[in-house]
Amino acid sequence: QVHLVESGGGLVQAGGSLRLSCAASGRTFNTVRMGWFRQAPGKEREFVAAVGWSGTTTRYADSVKGRSTISRDNTKNMVYLQMNSLTIEDTAVYYCAASRDVTFLGSVNPNNYKYWGQGTQVTVSS
Repeated sequence: QVHLVESGGGLVQAGGSLRLSCAASGRTFNTVRMGWFRQAPGKEREFVAAVGWSGTTTRYADSVKGRSTISRDNTKNMVYLQMNSLTIEDTAVYYCAASRDVTFLGSVNPNNYKYWGQGTQVTVSS
């Protein structure tokens, strides 16, 4: 069982930055792949980024590639998403997700994740 709690969301101006955090419970945190997803009003949940259990393997959606960094600290059971150069299109609820069974190729599919946080709202203003 993995319990996830996101934090770090808020209101930011376009062009600004945010760092989202995800605190995970569970003794086997370092065996799970972690992902960030987001969902805007009226839209489906979409993949943002994923990181492997060791932190060395990462994957990004094209929409955030080059301006976002996902990282994890297994000593603290934490996952982070640093987002820069934010635009209005980044406005959404951001969710942290975890799964032991998801593969690298499958990491973009939210259906492959077993555990989810409650989400944190990110609002980018013009």
